[in-house]
Amino acid sequence: MPARRTTPTGWTLRAVVSAHVVAVVGQPVFAGAYLTGDFDSLRWHAVGADVVTSIGYLQVAVAIVVWIRLRRVWPFLATMAVVTAETVQYFAGLDGALWLHIPLGVMTVAALVVLFIAVWLGGGYVRDDKAPRREVHHA
Repeated sequence: MPARRTTPTGWTLRAVVSAHVVAVVGQPVFAGAYLTGDFDSLRWHAVGADVVTSIGYLQVAVAIVVWIRLRRVWPFLATMAVVTAETVQYFAGLDGALWLHIPLGVMTVAALVVLFIAVWLGGGYVRDDKAPRREVHHA
């Protein structure tokens, strides 16, 4: 049976997804603190939104590298779904559209936690020695 090992690209994906999930889990905490009367928490929620969004876009770049180097497309597709939802949610929050911002936030956190689990347990980041390699022909 061929060896399967986590590549540096895979470790990078794991690190970015882990940072992303930590950042996104803080968002409902800051929102809840704001709703209980801690008005400074709204500022932290806004800063957190910028951090979550930035990490999400970084995750897109890493997922593209995983797709190219490891020939695994699912981390890119899942990341694009999460980041698209986060972007919509970001602008819904800026516009005060809480009817969209809150339920989309719940779904986004859940989706990112599932992606985190899949990246740590799944095979979207390992090099399978059975995978076909491109051969270089010299003239």
